[in-house]
Amino acid sequence: MTAAGPDTRTQDTHRTPIGPATAATATAAAAVAVVVYSDIGCPWASLALYRLRRAAAAEGVALAVDHRAFPLELFNGRPTPKGILDPEVAALADLEPALGWRAWSAPESGYPVTMLPAMEAVQAAKTAAVGGLAASDQLDAALRHAFYAESRCVSVHSEIVAIARTCPLVDADALDAALRAGSHRAALFAQWEAAKGPEVQGSPHFFFPDGTDAHNPGVAFTWPAGTERPVVTANTPDYFTALVRRLAGRHHPAPAAGR
Repeated sequence: MTAAGPDTRTQDTHRTPIGPATAATATAAAAVAVVVYSDIGCPWASLALYRLRRAAAAEGVALAVDHRAFPLELFNGRPTPKGILDPEVAALADLEPALGWRAWSAPESGYPVTMLPAMEAVQAAKTAAVGGLAASDQLDAALRHAFYAESRCVSVHSEIVAIARTCPLVDADALDAALRAGSHRAALFAQWEAAKGPEVQGSPHFFFPDGTDAHNPGVAFTWPAGTERPVVTANTPDYFTALVRRLAGRHHPAPAAGR
C-alpha cells in the first residue's frame, strides 16, 4: 500500500540502500541486515514480513530486520481505514491461511484509530535497554498478529505493553518506560520525512545489503472499480526463499519480485 492507497507495483531493483542500518544491525555480524519501511496497519506489509521470516526460519538464516515507519495515516491524513483494511485482510487471509487472520471481531469502537503508538514501540524496542533489533522484530510480528488475528486494539498503551510481555526478547518494563517518556516518537516522524523521498515507494519497501530493493514483493494485485475487495494477480511466496538464499550467499541471481 502506498501513501495514495493500494498499488500494483512489485519489483526488485538495484540502488543504494536507504541510510545505514542501526548500530544493532551492524553488531549482528552473523545476521543478514534488512531495512524495511512499512506500516503495521498495512496488510500487504504484514504478509511480506510473515513470508520473509518464514523463509529465513526454514533456511536457517538469521535476519537483522531494521523496521522503519511508513505511517500511512500521516501520509493520507486519516485514521486507520477499516473499510479498506477489512477487504484486504479477507483477501490475504484466503491467499495465506497460515497467517490466521480473521475479520475484526471486537466492538467497532475498539478498532485502532492510529498505528503510531505501535510503530513507536517497535522503534523503542531497538534499544539495548529494551532488547535490541531482534526484540524489535519480535514485537513487530506480535503486534501485527494481535491486530489481524486477535482483534486487539494496538493503539492503546496498555495493550501494547501486554503484547510485549508475550515476547521473550523484549523487556516490557523498559519498553513501558520508553513509551511513557516518548523518547522514540521523534524517530518515527524522522522516518516519515525520509520516506517522503523518491527512493521509498510505499509500504512495504525492503532494502537489502547487496544494494537491491523491492516494493511489495511476492504479490501483485488490482482493485477494479465496483469490486468489493482487491484481486490478487500474482502470488509468488517462493520469492522469499530465493531472496533469503541469495542474501545468504547460496544463490546469486536476483529473484523476480512478483512474477
